[in-house]
Amino acid sequence: MDKQEVASRIAETAILHGEFTLRSGRTSTWYIDKYLFTTQPDILKSLGELFAQAIPEGATLLAGAELGGIPLVTTAAIESNLPCIFIRNQKKEYGTAKQLEGKLSDSDRVVIVEDIATTGGQVLEAAETISSLGAEVLTIIAVIDREEGARENIEGAGYSFQSLFTTSDLGVKTEA
Repeated sequence: MDKQEVASRIAETAILHGEFTLRSGRTSTWYIDKYLFTTQPDILKSLGELFAQAIPEGATLLAGAELGGIPLVTTAAIESNLPCIFIRNQKKEYGTAKQLEGKLSDSDRVVIVEDIATTGGQVLEAAETISSLGAEVLTIIAVIDREEGARENIEGAGYSFQSLFTTSDLGVKTEA
């Protein structure tokens, strides 16, 4: 699929209308259900290809936060042939008691793969976790930027940000 076909598939598969509360606490009359598009093989494969094209030269590792980022970072890793890590929302209390699964070293140059960026809160937490362990976050790539402050917040925190699509690309009329 070309990029426009992927945008159309995401829009037809995952945009819902109604009353929704977002992770940020804000309410919206529309919602993009990431699980509706990340569970479709054709969309997931195409997103892996788009992520691989967007990964900057010099990246050594990909990262994705639970739960929505896991299938995305996996398909991006397969397409780019880069290893990946999974970031838990909280350090687990059992077994190895890790917050990160996989291998991260302080020499890694990491690209974080995100599903939908609204304010950037969750992905900023992931970036801070990676940075606190000594690795460099090269960029954060979201599938969709809701155009509601994520770019400004992420760049304001000192990280590079890009998105494969914006809500405008998906044909969503945002609220004023």
